[in-house]
Amino acid sequence: MRLLSGQRAWLLQRITAVYVGAYVILALGFFVLAAPADHAAWLGVVGHPVIGLLTALFVLLLLLHSWIGLRDVVMDYVYPPATRLTVLVFAAGGLLLMGFWALFILIRAGLA
Repeated sequence: MRLLSGQRAWLLQRITAVYVGAYVILALGFFVLAAPADHAAWLGVVGHPVIGLLTALFVLLLLLHSWIGLRDVVMDYVYPPATRLTVLVFAAGGLLLMGFWALFILIRAGLA
């Protein structure tokens, strides 16, 4: 049984898109209306626990959204099974690395 196939993947893709879209709009609005003046102010905003948690959730959902879309495209258009597996492994590895990198940045900002 596939956990992320068919209607589940479609619904999860839409749910993650709503959160990612809302986060981007709110973040852009915040930075247009009340942009931090310097690096210390930026760290103060990003280092706040609520903002850090919302940003970590954003990164997680963005990576999940990316994975579902990328996986669907690869499953539809890459036919040789070995090539498909290779592309999916590299894509998953790249997304995991980006996720850990973002988490590292958020943790450093929270500790600063």
